[in-house]
Amino acid sequence: MRATVGDQLVQHGRVVGQHDKVGEIVEVMGQEGNPPYRVRFEDGHEGLCSPGPDTEIRHRDTIK
Repeated sequence: MRATVGDQLVQHGRVVGQHDKVGEIVEVMGQEGNPPYRVRFEDGHEGLCSPGPDTEIRHRDTIK
């Protein structure tokens, strides 16, 4: 998984009724775009994230 600053990180809900959590990657802390990432979520919360299998990266050049 590789990302750049400005990409979106989407954590998909794991159970029925749980919404996806979307955030903007504000810092890439790994080498060559690898995790961990500092992410600012829609609610203003910011934290470190090492994405798991329920997560996807939406690259900023493909976000509509």
